[in-house]
Amino acid sequence: MTQYDLNTQLEERFAFRTILPEEDEQAAKIEQICFPPNEACTEKMMCERTHQVPDLFLVAIDRETGKIAGFLNGSATKESKFRDEFFADTKLHDPDGENIMLLGLDVLPEYRGQGLAKEIVFRYMQREAARGRKKLILTCLDSKVGMYQKMGFQDEGIANSSWGGEQWHEMSCIL
Repeated sequence: MTQYDLNTQLEERFAFRTILPEEDEQAAKIEQICFPPNEACTEKMMCERTHQVPDLFLVAIDRETGKIAGFLNGSATKESKFRDEFFADTKLHDPDGENIMLLGLDVLPEYRGQGLAKEIVFRYMQREAARGRKKLILTCLDSKVGMYQKMGFQDEGIANSSWGGEQWHEMSCIL
């Protein structure tokens, strides 16, 4: 299957859009499924993000069920280094920020291995570049570095983050 065929197949199966306010609890539940308790944001934090910064969410909606299959969310900033406070404090969002701190890529287990995460990230990159953003920055565990490198991110080394008591890599992608 070519990349074009895969993209077409994903486009037929999923609708890609900004999150809706009424999808806040659904997003919070997906976060709890996709991340261990020490790494997942709380339901309260997810609801704050969906209501205060919905335009920095990109959700993939399963056209058959009408439910969220996966999503990516972030926070805009003028800062260039990731810090844990971005996870918990939506007030750090700066609509004029040229960088996006990616806070979570969530894909439900039944949708994994189909290219959906890569498609969500690719579409997010396109959308934010069109908005004039310069860089995406994220943190990930060692086991995910290769996945993000395949998506165009560069490993910047060990992050200044201890979210969830873990050691993270900081990765970035110029848009």
